[in-house]
Amino acid sequence: MKNSAIKWTDHTFNPWEGCQKVGPGCDHCYAETHNARFAGGTAINWGPGAPRRRTTAANWRKPLAWNKNHDAFFAQHGRRQRVFCASLADVFDNEVDPQWRADLILLIKQTPHLDWLLLTKRIGNAHAMLNEACRKVLGNSVCGWSDNPLKSGPILENVWIGATIVKQHEADRDIPKLLAVPAAKRFLSIEPLLGPIDLNYAFGIPTGAGRGSCPMHLAGIAPEGLRPIGQHHLHWVIAGGESGPGARPMHPAWVRSLRDQCEAAGVSFFFKQWGEWQPRDHATTGADPEQEQAYLRADATEPGQLLSGDCMQFSRIGKKAAGCILDGRTWDEVPDNA
Repeated sequence: MKNSAIKWTDHTFNPWEGCQKVGPGCDHCYAETHNARFAGGTAINWGPGAPRRRTTAANWRKPLAWNKNHDAFFAQHGRRQRVFCASLADVFDNEVDPQWRADLILLIKQTPHLDWLLLTKRIGNAHAMLNEACRKVLGNSVCGWSDNPLKSGPILENVWIGATIVKQHEADRDIPKLLAVPAAKRFLSIEPLLGPIDLNYAFGIPTGAGRGSCPMHLAGIAPEGLRPIGQHHLHWVIAGGESGPGARPMHPAWVRSLRDQCEAAGVSFFFKQWGEWQPRDHATTGADPEQEQAYLRADATEPGQLLSGDCMQFSRIGKKAAGCILDGRTWDEVPDNA
């Protein structure tokens, strides 16, 4: 049974709720809106200093049931179950009680048949916080953990670590930090995609001034020229446009570029959605005068008001209608987790 509406996971588990905005991708945060809706109109668990709310014991027992169902799920699907943690919070939020994180690591340890996808906007915290949590729970037996990621294996064999990025400067800043964290698999969530992003350097392919070095070198943990091979590379890229109130359009050229980079590097690519806005090159009929229109250049990062020769027109038709078809097909690749 699928317990999540998110296409790239089977289950969503929130050990706690609450967070705060840390970048442009957070501008229209659905989780903050969700928190406010269920708290009477004010997001009481949002922002610096706001209390994070731990979820119920019954909720914490759900992954144990999913883990118990492994044989039946594997027989039906031929793979392990994926659990996205946490859609309404951030595992590596500084405001979270460290004991809660330790409790989460214990739960992960107790569910070895589940692959846990820990996605964060604070990837710089992940190394130290995971180290602390594992030591609380596992003592000195921390599954190959080492302060030197070049010599260590994944913290737990069933943990995937992901970083959310939305623009190039975030990619340059955060991907080296992601590659420095021991994990069974590493992935990027580029949603909402707000501009063109060059990932070739993250795959060990020199591409331009300032981004020609290996990410492991940029992170200060590898000699110049070392290519991110073996356990130290990206396995998966998820991309998508923005939905909900205030959503910004996404240029098709940005998505195609990410797909092409992934294909060239042999990295799984998952295109989740166009979001609220449909690019006119995907439309089969003329623009509906009742629909809101926007214009966007492929080399820009914000919608423009005037149509020029190299601008594309977008119609706001809603997430469901816009769909997820790119160049005539869906792109729903996922790294092997059998």
